[in-house]
Amino acid sequence: MAFEGLTDKLQQAFRKLTSKGKLSEQDVKIAMREVRMALLEADVNFLIVKDFVKRVTERAVGSEILSSLTPGQQVIKIVNEELTQLMGGTNTRLTYASAPPTVYMLCGLQGAGKTTMAAKLGGLIKKQGKKPLLVACDVYRPAAIKQLQVVGEAVGVEVFEKGQIDPVDIATQAIEYARYYGRDPVILDTAGRLHIDEKLMQELRDVKAAVNPQEILLVVDAMTGQDAVNVADTFQKNLGVDGVILTKLDGDARGGAAISVKAVTGKPIKFSGIGEKLTDIEPFHPDRMASRILGMGDVLSLIEKAGDAMDEKDAQDMVRKVRTSSFTLEDYMQQMGQLSKMGSISDLLKMIPGMGGKLKGVEIDEDKIGREQKKNIAIISAMTRMERRNPDILNASRKRRIAAGSGVTVQEVNLLLKQFEQARGMMKQMMGGGKRRMKMPFGLR
Repeated sequence: MAFEGLTDKLQQAFRKLTSKGKLSEQDVKIAMREVRMALLEADVNFLIVKDFVKRVTERAVGSEILSSLTPGQQVIKIVNEELTQLMGGTNTRLTYASAPPTVYMLCGLQGAGKTTMAAKLGGLIKKQGKKPLLVACDVYRPAAIKQLQVVGEAVGVEVFEKGQIDPVDIATQAIEYARYYGRDPVILDTAGRLHIDEKLMQELRDVKAAVNPQEILLVVDAMTGQDAVNVADTFQKNLGVDGVILTKLDGDARGGAAISVKAVTGKPIKFSGIGEKLTDIEPFHPDRMASRILGMGDVLSLIEKAGDAMDEKDAQDMVRKVRTSSFTLEDYMQQMGQLSKMGSISDLLKMIPGMGGKLKGVEIDEDKIGREQKKNIAIISAMTRMERRNPDILNASRKRRIAAGSGVTVQEVNLLLKQFEQARGMMKQMMGGGKRRMKMPFGLR
């Protein structure tokens, strides 16, 4: 999981601070030594680690911090703020050209996931109401053009290709096509190499000179750690880049690339790939990433994921149904489908503050959860519309028919109904039907 090793070590260091009522300067320095070791083991650039620890220590040993009522928490707050600044401070959005089409040029080494990321980015931009165009400028790698067409079709984004001609000609023709047919932005999937060479850089410089891209986005593999940072630095010096996209961040247990790349290149991380699905892309928020690294959760991203899975009208309808006790098995089935769109259960739970530590050592069988969801959906699908909307009418005879129709036992039908009642009760309590009330996303009441 992302940052798992780094998070564990940082939490161990901070646990010693928060367990003490008062802190001395020596306590802080001992903790910072552990922080330094944790960052170095996470493959963060050693010069960056040295500067980071120095800044945190200078702020943390001030008399105001050491004499506060919660000095340990204050030190963690400083680490959080400095880590956020190290990764860029704030989310950096894509910019758009004053006269369309806007051109984004994706570059990077072969194997970083550039072609898939082009489709992910196109799909994300399409959700914002635009009409992106993917352009196949990789004319060397076998099946690269076909791969872009396949992933482009999967996200519903048009792909422009002209076979294996000069990539400069492909790019210029694509922009004319986009201008004529109203496609915007244009996303160029350029060729990569197994390593950086002058031929690769010259071709990228030629494409850049021909189309004058609004932004050059470098795609790097987060799992390669410091090598990813070195690649980013080389591209920045030889080509000039405007932002970085990290792929495979979900598999990076160390975190060195995410922490180092902005400080080394001076360029922000704009997006991160967080899974294998074509929807597994998210804007990079340094403050939220710092909270995840420190094991503090990420509620804002969790709410956004929920918002992507369910639009505001659906959410309003769901709240109304729960409050009026008209929440049905049809709604429950819809919720199961929306939950699966939000990603893995373990990743979602870790976004809840305080849950990261409690999940340590707990194995969550995602495949088993998926099978259970499919089984429950099959059971509900075997019911008549009247039964789904009025589960109270489900007598023994009906349950036997439903069990036979969905290939399960009557006991499994009863278990689903019990889970449904528990979920309905919990939701009603969270939305104000019980003594406690939870604030809902979208400003709902």
